[in-house]
Amino acid sequence: MAVLKKAAFYTLGCKLNFSETSTISRDFTKEGFERVDFSEPADVYVINTCSVTQNADKRFKSIVKQAQKSNPNAFVAAIGCYAQLKPEELADVDGVDLVLGATEKFNITSYINDLFTNPDRGRASGAQIHSCEIEDADFYVGSYAIGDRTRAFLKVQDGCDYKCTYCTIPLARGISRSDTLENVLKNAAEISAKGIKEIVLTGVNIGDYGKGEFGNKKHEHTFYQLCQALDEVTGIKRLRISSIEPNLLTNQTIDFVAQSKTFVPHFHIPLQSG
Repeated sequence: MAVLKKAAFYTLGCKLNFSETSTISRDFTKEGFERVDFSEPADVYVINTCSVTQNADKRFKSIVKQAQKSNPNAFVAAIGCYAQLKPEELADVDGVDLVLGATEKFNITSYINDLFTNPDRGRASGAQIHSCEIEDADFYVGSYAIGDRTRAFLKVQDGCDYKCTYCTIPLARGISRSDTLENVLKNAAEISAKGIKEIVLTGVNIGDYGKGEFGNKKHEHTFYQLCQALDEVTGIKRLRISSIEPNLLTNQTIDFVAQSKTFVPHFHIPLQSG
């Protein structure tokens, strides 16, 4: 009987990163890997990076060292926002074998399997970098986090069209785009079927929900319509809205949440300038 390869995951940053890490970890399971805790010996360590907080950037090297201490022969892969913005910096960190950008991270199992089949394990020439031009990050990949927490993080939107001078997110995640309403409801139903009672809606700029893929700026559905539909999902007792921009929080949405069956009457509204 073949011994399963083991994969471990570490997430830095926001709820959106947690949802994507969880989905990527399920892809590894489908490929025959066993998921283990990051503190345990594994064959692959995946670090989902963040570029928003200075602390998250600085912690990357120490997390790589932690992985090497558990298994010096393991592959270490860096994905996420920092990997898109500064792939060469991460590739230069001792112990890193693979750096994947904004779109490539969702194909990580293919890249990892290639490393395992390569006789020299890809290390002779240093870390591999696969990072697209951010303009190519115009398609949507749905995600949700389960199993790690008592509530689920459900990704409904990605990217941002704002050009705030202090923010690197548009350069790390691309243009604003959204999941279809049908797929969001499908994912919410899957979460409910697993016995999870609380969902946190997450994205980069979730109030902008409705813009399509490949640069389609037409809102097929509004954030208000999304809230209405999710309010009817069977089995979910609580729905929370993560950070939403004040200019996108409409009176219509406020009034709906106030009388909703499941939405918690609380808004996290960032006030910032730039």
